[in-house]
Amino acid sequence: MKKHQLILAALGFGLFAAPAMAQQSKLTAKANAMADKIEPKVIECRRYYHENPELSNRETETAKRIAQDLKKLGIEVETGIAKTGVVGILKGGKPGPVVALRADIDGLPVTERADLPFASKAKGEYNKQEVGVMHACGHDTHIAMLLGAAEVLASMKNEIPGTVKFIFQPAEEGAPAGEEGGASLMVKEGVLEKGPKPEVIFGLHINSQTEVGTLKYRPAGIMAAADVFKIKVKGKQVHGASPWNGIDPIVVSAQIINGLQTIISRQTELTENGAVITVGMIHGGVRNNIIPEVVEMEGTIRTLDKDMQKKIHDKIKLTATKIAESAGATAEVEIREAAALTYNDPELTQKMLPTLQAVAGKDNVVLMNAMTGAEDFSYFQQKIPGLYLFVGGMKKGQDPATAPAHHTPDFYIDESGMTLGVKTLTNLTLNYMSSQGKK
Repeated sequence: MKKHQLILAALGFGLFAAPAMAQQSKLTAKANAMADKIEPKVIECRRYYHENPELSNRETETAKRIAQDLKKLGIEVETGIAKTGVVGILKGGKPGPVVALRADIDGLPVTERADLPFASKAKGEYNKQEVGVMHACGHDTHIAMLLGAAEVLASMKNEIPGTVKFIFQPAEEGAPAGEEGGASLMVKEGVLEKGPKPEVIFGLHINSQTEVGTLKYRPAGIMAAADVFKIKVKGKQVHGASPWNGIDPIVVSAQIINGLQTIISRQTELTENGAVITVGMIHGGVRNNIIPEVVEMEGTIRTLDKDMQKKIHDKIKLTATKIAESAGATAEVEIREAAALTYNDPELTQKMLPTLQAVAGKDNVVLMNAMTGAEDFSYFQQKIPGLYLFVGGMKKGQDPATAPAHHTPDFYIDESGMTLGVKTLTNLTLNYMSSQGKK
């Protein structure tokens, strides 16, 4: 192409792109103004769900209320997905891509201790025991922020260049024993295939130790894969006064636990990625003077790399079986997946970074280190490109070390942080749609 043709082509693109960019800016400005306007409503919504939490796969009233709220906005609703999941469909007035937005909706078996007028007094059954139930991880704010985004986007339906799929997911914290649930079951039941098929999915998590007004992101692996392991050590039962006549599975188990830690400290290249092996439960014996026949232990494995994950699985099996064998005992090892690696598509992350910086301010968008916590949002990301973020929920000026952590009775969120979450979800949606439309 000749020089003058290149100049004309560039001018032509500029003439085409300028109105599109102006329209995009107009849409996001309108969305942001609406998000500010409905902030009191979003806070009220959050307080309702906080006061009325339900455990994983038991979110029946939560789902009913979400469906009602979506229908009031004129959004098509489907219920009963993955037991108690809810999906809303908003078809924009202009053609364009399908974007999915996700929020998790379940509470935890935690008794609330925070002194709030809307504190949870709910009870539930967990592992056959009555427990307090609390939104101790902020899923109530996730519901409220996504419903807020739904209201903003529904108010400008005719101007939206595409379709939005709102996914309210149950059982992120894990389905009860013997049940399926969560994102993996939603995917299995076709939530990304049935109806409009999204090109991308966005999700976010409130963080009680990140200051209000801040967004944290990371391309590639942002949260670890989580696996559960069980080890059953079999020895030979005998009187505690004469251990030489039997095989002590308690002593063998202690050696196995110590051996597992050397997998991380001596056999894993931690300069590449972090990893964790934790034994969280151990059971064996019924009396002080009887060496039992069997000891069982359970724990969690956290990895940020698939090759490392496989290597650690293999090492756990080798370590447990060989230590047991050296003492004349046996060890059976079972490992199952609890959550896959939460992997932010690098291209999508880079593409949407200007949106994050525009909505929060460049200085408030922070590249974070990977976390060894896990998220089943990962199962959506295995099917389509996804971006998962953290939004600040700690009051300004507080020392993060003094802020109550997630999954604790004192967990606390500064509700003023939710408006940024609403704006982030709506801006990501509108800007992605507009950028795809310009193509």
